[in-house]
Amino acid sequence: MLAWSEKLETEMASKYGKKAETKVKRAMHERKAGTLRSGSTGKKVTSRKQAIAIGLSEARRAGGKVPPPKSGRRRTRAKKK
Repeated sequence: MLAWSEKLETEMASKYGKKAETKVKRAMHERKAGTLRSGSTGKKVTSRKQAIAIGLSEARRAGGKVPPPKSGRRRTRAKKK
């Protein structure tokens, strides 16, 4: 029988590919070094969760095996009339 951590690891491996792992790892290193910047504003990223989100987004753009972002998390703009 698999240990809890091994089961979690295999579950994660089936969801995310190697490219996702390398992109997130790079984003985390950049955050630690203080060189990771966010999108259009260019503000420095200090949040761990934001660094992971940036890494996964880059992996998606590069064609890696990453599930789509959760739809409920996204903020929508008010519609113009």
